[in-house]
Amino acid sequence: MFSAIRAFFAAAPHLPRLPADEVRRLYPRYRWRVMEATYLGYATFYLVRNNISVVSKDMEAAIGYNDGQIGSILAITAISYGLGKFLMGAVSDRSNPRVFMAFGLLLTALCNFAFGGVKGFGIHLTLWGLNGFFQGMGWPPCGRSMGHWFSQKERGLTFSIWNTAHNVGGGVAGYLAGWAALRLGGWQYAFFVPGLLALVGSLYLFWRLCDTPQSVGLPPIEEYAAGRGGGFPVQPVVATEAEPQEAAPVASCASASDDAERELGFGELFVDYVLTNKYVWLLAIANFFAYVSRYSMLDWGPKYLREVKDATLVKGGLAVMVLEFAGIASTIALGWVSDRVGGRRGMVATLSMAPILAAFTAILFIPAGYLWMDMVMLGLIGFFIYPVINLIVIQALDLTSKKAIGTAAGFIGLLGYLGRTCQAQGFGWMLDYFKPRYGTEAAWEIVIYSILGCTAMAVLLLAFTWKLRPRA
Repeated sequence: MFSAIRAFFAAAPHLPRLPADEVRRLYPRYRWRVMEATYLGYATFYLVRNNISVVSKDMEAAIGYNDGQIGSILAITAISYGLGKFLMGAVSDRSNPRVFMAFGLLLTALCNFAFGGVKGFGIHLTLWGLNGFFQGMGWPPCGRSMGHWFSQKERGLTFSIWNTAHNVGGGVAGYLAGWAALRLGGWQYAFFVPGLLALVGSLYLFWRLCDTPQSVGLPPIEEYAAGRGGGFPVQPVVATEAEPQEAAPVASCASASDDAERELGFGELFVDYVLTNKYVWLLAIANFFAYVSRYSMLDWGPKYLREVKDATLVKGGLAVMVLEFAGIASTIALGWVSDRVGGRRGMVATLSMAPILAAFTAILFIPAGYLWMDMVMLGLIGFFIYPVINLIVIQALDLTSKKAIGTAAGFIGLLGYLGRTCQAQGFGWMLDYFKPRYGTEAAWEIVIYSILGCTAMAVLLLAFTWKLRPRA
């Protein structure tokens, strides 16, 4: 059975090298195809992940859940997603993204259909835990694809462009879930409608995505990038009188880099590239606290605005869109800046955290009735937090290998989603405990002060990466 599963997901074999003119013609097309498919595919994953927070208050009213139970559902998906991203990352590094990612999106769509079709805390907890685990099949194949199709010198910009899929998918998810629940007659449609779109997305990925350049007869990205400036170097090297050896095409240089292009074993992936890399550990712990800043308002923002700032259901969902969409331009711009400053992603990430501290502080003092001001602060948080999350992962790729990016990003993501788990479960407990004692508004203030503390810890840890640059 396991051999059949391995064969189903196995990385696509390398094909014979295409002629030089075909390489020049096809390489840009495939690069666009990979960017397009991973972007739209990963955005679709968010439609079936970020939909629950928008209708959490409606589920409480319809099913009788309390804040602690909603927090537990959010927490189970966070920890299961972190585990899924870590474990599936290592599998993904040895798999064909076309099959792996499409199958993962299919499974998470099915979980959404089931979640909307049943009631009961135990089964909802189980289904959303499974959904989180299958969501772990989304990022790693994208990281593998981007690492194989885009070079180190363009990584800050191209990864940042791709990374805005988080914002597009997450932003649309919030508004779509609120719209579906309101217009179609119940919280269940916040899961049915995104699930249907995810089914379509799964078919699209299976048709459109591909594996490595070598799997379609093209050279590795390092060879392509090296010759792109002055003509692609795939023409035969003509022998001279001083060098009477037989002429050999540059394609043969791929054999010299066979070791660099081989798929790594699980031991190498986990031990050599992740668990013994101190910088990966530093980035992972920083990611723990950065994820509290990122997900606190995504998970609890709509509910907070409805309970404290008098927002409606749709405006609560709109807040998620504001937070997500605000990070699109900044993610691209600051990724490009990190390339221009010699790959010092840590410096850019550290500086980006300061405005986030200021925005969370401002939210504490904005009174009810000024929702537009809260939206501005949420936009400011989104504008700076998404470049931070993006740069942490790019820096991990800089310090490891394109062959281990799924595993390294999975480990960093695991710590990040442990952070999300702690905030989801912890903030749910805080609200249940402090609301009866001090009132709703005071309870939420305690939650936001906790967010501020975690944001400050992220600043401190990221400061230790200030001088780090990509490996030579």
